Amino acid sequence: MRIHWTKMMIGCLAGAAMFGMGLMTTEAATGAGVSTLLSECLVNDAETVKSENGVSAAAGTKTICGYTNLGLASVENHLNIREGAGEDTELVGALPVDAGCEILSQEGEWYKIESGKVTGYVKGEFLLTGDAAAARAEEVKSIMATSKTQTLNARVEPNTECSIWTMIAEGESLHVIEDLGEWIKVDVDGDECYVASEFVEMSEQLPKAMTMTEIRYGEGISDVRVDMVQYACQFVGNRYVWGGTSLTNGVDCSGFTMRIYEKYGIYLPHSSSAQSGYGTRVNASEAKPGDLFFYGSGSGINHVAMYIGNGQVVHASSERTGIKISNAFYRTPICVTRLISD
Repeated sequence: MRIHWTKMMIGCLAGAAMFGMGLMTTEAATGAGVSTLLSECLVNDAETVKSENGVSAAAGTKTICGYTNLGLASVENHLNIREGAGEDTELVGALPVDAGCEILSQEGEWYKIESGKVTGYVKGEFLLTGDAAAARAEEVKSIMATSKTQTLNARVEPNTECSIWTMIAEGESLHVIEDLGEWIKVDVDGDECYVASEFVEMSEQLPKAMTMTEIRYGEGISDVRVDMVQYACQFVGNRYVWGGTSLTNGVDCSGFTMRIYEKYGIYLPHSSSAQSGYGTRVNASEAKPGDLFFYGSGSGINHVAMYIGNGQVVHASSERTGIKISNAFYRTPICVTRLISD
C-alpha cells in the first residue's frame, strides 16, 4: 500500500511539473506572439501536396515575392508568353529577364504561368524553378513602392511646398531608392523624385510580365501602324543606354523613337523635347498605334514613348528596366503627337 501511494505521489508531482512547464511554454508563446509560433509550426509541419497537373507545392509554404510556385525568366532580354503550349500559338505577353511568375501547371516542355496581368505558356528551358529560382530571386528582387491613390504626386523635393515633378497612376510600382520615413525617394524613368509614404505600399517584388497588344488588320488601323508596332515590340527587353541610338546594343527614350520612325522614312532629332514639336498634337483619348506620348515635369518634356494600342506604350524606360511596355498613363502625359497622317 505504501509503495502504491508513493507511486501515486511521484505521478502527481511529475504531472504538476509538466503542467508548470506547459504554463511557462504558454507564457513564452504569448510573449513571442502565439500566432507567429503557430504559423511557423504550420509551415514546418506542412505536407507537400501535388496537384493533378503535376506541379508540387507545400501547403502553407512561405511565398517568395508573392509567389508560391516561383518561376524566373532566365533569358538575355525577354521570354515570350504564348496563348497555348506551342510556338505556333499567339503571343500574349513577355517576361523580361529575371521576371517572376506563378507556375500553374506543366504540359511537357511548356509551363502554364501567371505574372502581372498575363496568363499563358512559356518554354520550360528558359525558366528557373525550385531552389535555383529562389536563389536568383534573392539576388534580383527590388523594394518597390506601389501607388494606392488615384493620382500620386511625385515631387522634386521631400515636402509639399515644392513643385510636382509628375503624377503617377494608381497601381503603378516605382523602384525605391531610399526610405526617408514620411517620404520615399523613387526612380521614375531614370529620374529621382519623392512620393509621400502614406500613399504607397512598400513590398519586395520581381519584374512582372508585360502584356503584348495584338493589333489586327481590318480594325481601322493602317498597315504601316501595325508593322511599326510589331517592329518596335521586338526590341522589348533590350538595354537602355543614355545617349544611345542602337536598338540592339543600347538606346535611350528619344533614341528609341528616332530609330523606329527612321525605318519608316520619318526623321526625328535625338531629343524628346525636340521630338514633341514634330507632327500634330492630338488628344490622348484619340491616340492611335504609332503616335508618340510625351512625359516630363510640369510643362517640361524629358521622356517619350510610342503608343501601341490598348492603352499601352513601348519605350526605353531606364537602366533598371531597359525597353519595356507600360500603361500609357503610368504617369500623366504632357502631350501626344501624330506623325503618320492616315
